[in-house]
Amino acid sequence: MTEKIDFKKTLDSYRAKRGEFRVVDLPAMRYLMVDGHGDPNTSPAFVEALGALYPVAYKLKFASKRELGRDYVVPPLEGLWWAEDMDTFTASRDKSRWDWTMMLLVPDWIDQDMFRGAVELAGAKAPPVRLGDVRLERLSEGRCVQTLHIGSFDDEAAVLERMHHEFIPDHGLRMDGKHHEIYLSDFRKVGPERLRTILRQPVLPRTAAATARAQE
Repeated sequence: MTEKIDFKKTLDSYRAKRGEFRVVDLPAMRYLMVDGHGDPNTSPAFVEALGALYPVAYKLKFASKRELGRDYVVPPLEGLWWAEDMDTFTASRDKSRWDWTMMLLVPDWIDQDMFRGAVELAGAKAPPVRLGDVRLERLSEGRCVQTLHIGSFDDEAAVLERMHHEFIPDHGLRMDGKHHEIYLSDFRKVGPERLRTILRQPVLPRTAAATARAQE
């Protein structure tokens, strides 16, 4: 039996410092995903998404330990967030207009057969409402800018304003892709002022972005 792997300690993608914007180049990674829309504080779909993700994630973890002898800590919850107007994340914080995909990272040795088996096991007794919406999908973000935010989710706006409108353009970059958050703290158990969240934004070189627009 190998030692239990904690990806928060082994993957560079989980490293960030408060007050520092860092450019990272990320490999493609696979996640369990469920989509939704609306304010996560009031949307039943958000609770239902988490209620489907975690049972599958733990069935996969136990199957990996039992069948492959490879144990790991289920990684922290992550989320992709986007809206037609990205200023809803900085200026107005209109959560009712947000679309989202909630995610849990899956080790690269987990295949589709193991995923389907985990879904079947998770649905054997009292299946979660959104179990059928859980998928295993690869996410390729490439170059990103990220930082660590400590505090309430509602206090992210000032940090994102600096990231989006100062750091990214000042470094010859342009936003490309969906706002990404990694919840290092369990927001069900930790007070808002102590929440630790990695804020990530995929980017492109400004010249590459202009070329892509010209080709559309």
